[in-house]
Amino acid sequence: MKIWKQILIILSVAAVFAAFNLSMYQLLTSRLSNNFSGATQAQMIDVGSYLPHNENSDLPRLDASLRLTDDLPVLDGAAALVPVYAAIIDNVYPEGCVTFEGGVFSDDNYYGENFAEDSAMQYKNTVRGYRAIVDGKTDILFCAGPSAEQKQYASENGAELVYVPIGLEGFVFFVNENNPVDSLTVDEIRKIYSCEITNWADVGGESRIINPVTRLEGSGSQTAFEAFMGECEVGRKSPFAITGASIGFSFRYYMDGIVGNDSVKMLSLGGIYPSAENIRNRSYPIVAEFYAIYRADNDNENIPLLIEWILSDEGQTLIEECGYVRIN
Repeated sequence: MKIWKQILIILSVAAVFAAFNLSMYQLLTSRLSNNFSGATQAQMIDVGSYLPHNENSDLPRLDASLRLTDDLPVLDGAAALVPVYAAIIDNVYPEGCVTFEGGVFSDDNYYGENFAEDSAMQYKNTVRGYRAIVDGKTDILFCAGPSAEQKQYASENGAELVYVPIGLEGFVFFVNENNPVDSLTVDEIRKIYSCEITNWADVGGESRIINPVTRLEGSGSQTAFEAFMGECEVGRKSPFAITGASIGFSFRYYMDGIVGNDSVKMLSLGGIYPSAENIRNRSYPIVAEFYAIYRADNDNENIPLLIEWILSDEGQTLIEECGYVRIN
């Protein structure tokens, strides 16, 4: 009889632990597994897949009428636009002008991509890229519009920057693929980020906390998001939001063509999906321009030649073949 009591006690303790683990799985693990908060953070791209003059690179090629041989403008830019300026170098610049050294993630090289100092292609992304163009380390920067802090840095250093629109892109919001919500209105998204709407059930989804996730301050997508919010202030979300289902934002081709994660889906806005066609005809509500940016006092004569070519039919065809939408 004593042995049976001991066995019963052991089984009872095991049942309690099993029930506890199951409840924790339901409360946290199963919820967080499809939260996909990480997708809304800065995603590293494999720049090695977009190296100019490399037969294995994912770059479109055409018979360009412009060929530069010397005084090559150094090109840099945002992660989302690496395919664009890498393709420009591949089609217009001579072989041997890009030296890629690879690298590892570190405090000094936190984007994990290294180019030699004399390489015509660099990759500093938006935050460091704006400083590089102001400091004269880059000749043309390919980015979305600047933040207030980036404008101030240019002003404080006496740098007048010229912004030339060269293409169009859609600013998109995305959720986990299992989220039943496919479309939101602009007003609903603003209310989500201002924390007026905090449950997916209020916008046609399941009864679950909304986890609105933002990006790195000064990044192109964060600056675009702040412009989108306008007068609406971003609210302070609940500490329990991490157990809910996320919503994030980025640019269309960065999510669809570069990151390419099948676990997320882009949302329609007011029923209009952010397709290339809807961006081209501007029926999608949030269309952003991206720019070729240079210092007004840069006397490299190849800068205006290159930008004129980018705006030509050849250059705009290249923009389209890179996966973006032409400006003209």
